Amino acid sequence: MYTFQSRIRYSEVGIDGNLTLESLLDYFQDASTFHSEDIGLGVVYLQERHLAWVLSAWQIVVERYPHLCENVIIGTLPYDFKGFIGYRNFWMDTEAGERLAYANSVWTLMDMEKKIPARPPAEMIEGYAIEDRLDMDYAPRKIAVPSDGELYEARQVKAHHLDTNGHVNNGQYVRMAMDYIPDGFSIRQLRAEYKKQAVLHDTVIPAVAVNPDKTLFTISLNGKDDMPYSIVELTGAVKAR
Repeated sequence: MYTFQSRIRYSEVGIDGNLTLESLLDYFQDASTFHSEDIGLGVVYLQERHLAWVLSAWQIVVERYPHLCENVIIGTLPYDFKGFIGYRNFWMDTEAGERLAYANSVWTLMDMEKKIPARPPAEMIEGYAIEDRLDMDYAPRKIAVPSDGELYEARQVKAHHLDTNGHVNNGQYVRMAMDYIPDGFSIRQLRAEYKKQAVLHDTVIPAVAVNPDKTLFTISLNGKDDMPYSIVELTGAVKAR
């Protein structure tokens, strides 16, 4: 188990003064990065071996978004390896122990030279101490895409979308998807499935589907070939004014 403490910053909150979903995702992503760096399995270790952990799926459940300046504890733990796949939980708590949010994630270790999945070396499996997974309702990794999605204007991948692997960062796909939900929509669960990597100057064409009661938005972020880079599912409701 790995944890670190933080305080909700002004730059991380929305118009309501609460942490945004995008910032929550960044906290979880930072937790896994800090963990890997602190045990000697971070960015440099991976780059020297031409390896990279590529996110395959997110499931984030939010019980409450913390307020501006609220103190929080962010945690993560790896709970399984299967071949080239790694599984990791995340959570955010208050100092008093209130569980604010929790998550499941699925990662694929890639050989970046050969562009194929790679099995983790022995020191990596030993370094990540496997623990019991969180008690939560685990959603399927794959997301069904409705056939009636409305197409929106294409957008181009810019340099600020990229991470150290030269690909669009997983959080950037979520940021793109959130452009297509109504104002005041409070997200209680995020699911995201990552299908292929978008790079600089690629074209992304959003296809947005909404269920009848407008509590579930499915945004497929597609390439010019109509195949998705990422599928993002957002569940929630518009907050009462």
